[in-house]
Amino acid sequence: MADEEKTEEPTGRKIEKAREEGNVIKSPDVNAFLGMVVGLVLIFLCFSFWVSGLSDMFHAVYGLFNRDLNLANSMSLTLSLAFETILLLVPIFAALMITGVVANVAQSGLLLTIKAIQPKLQKLNVISGIKNLFSLKKLLDGFLITFKVFSAFIIAFFVFLGFMHELATVSLFNLGDQMLWFRDKALILIGILLAFFLVMAAADYMLKRYQYFKSLRMTKQEVKDEFKNQEGDQQVKGKIRSLMFQASKKRMMQNIPSADVVVTNPTHYAVALRYDTQKERAPRVLAKGVDLIAQRIKKVAEEHEIPIIENPPLARALYKDVDIDKEIPESLYQAMVQVLIKVQQINEAKKKKL
Repeated sequence: MADEEKTEEPTGRKIEKAREEGNVIKSPDVNAFLGMVVGLVLIFLCFSFWVSGLSDMFHAVYGLFNRDLNLANSMSLTLSLAFETILLLVPIFAALMITGVVANVAQSGLLLTIKAIQPKLQKLNVISGIKNLFSLKKLLDGFLITFKVFSAFIIAFFVFLGFMHELATVSLFNLGDQMLWFRDKALILIGILLAFFLVMAAADYMLKRYQYFKSLRMTKQEVKDEFKNQEGDQQVKGKIRSLMFQASKKRMMQNIPSADVVVTNPTHYAVALRYDTQKERAPRVLAKGVDLIAQRIKKVAEEHEIPIIENPPLARALYKDVDIDKEIPESLYQAMVQVLIKVQQINEAKKKKL
């Protein structure tokens, strides 16, 4: 049987699993463009700093000619030059590293995973490696790189050609004005090339995005299987919730014997309350339920001779507004006082009979 064609868009779970494995959208052109922008900005910002540093290095080397050349002097000069070189390069390397991180986060979001660098035995397959080397994707990437380089060269050539007619006039300028002319034209050329590379970076990102989601496409059967797996998970979660509810209901029924009164409506609702005047500010709901659970609450109350008071409005309000093991709100105090008075009367009547 032929393999089923992958025509379905990837599900959220498929994309999430790909991210966990380090498979995310990544356009090298975006990283390169931002790196060029940051590099050019640093050249203008740090130019004086670099000129000063290179001047100091030159004077240090030049000063060595007036001193005896020995091992100590050579080591001192070498360490000094190495330190100065590192100092000159640190700003641009640090900025480019930060730019690379920002560019990747901007494209695919923050992702910390080691799965992408873990060794995989299947990558050692020579046949698969050769197939990947000559795959359509590799050929397309190679063509695009060639196209970008050739296009940038053509653009730069024609821009520079446009400046040629000014050379006769510029040759009559003094050296300072010639340098200013060269600076202005260089900025124009850089701006045009940056605009070109910005367009290429945007196009490359859209292409990489299309290729990414296309590579994650699923067959109809894979979508169905994933849906079934998720449904299975939901069934397990539902079973867990059911067990938790049963355990909660069991604890609730075990608390009924310690109640002081059960308020009913009288058939559909039943709420068991306790009121310990020494420990609690207000009556506390120990159990509540409707229909069958309400009947069970009343049955347990009858078995333990707990007063059952019919008060439909109060029973419905307690069931709706008060959670189990919570004290009743002040808005129900007045109605509850009437219930407690009846409970006291019932208890006093029982004592008289005894």
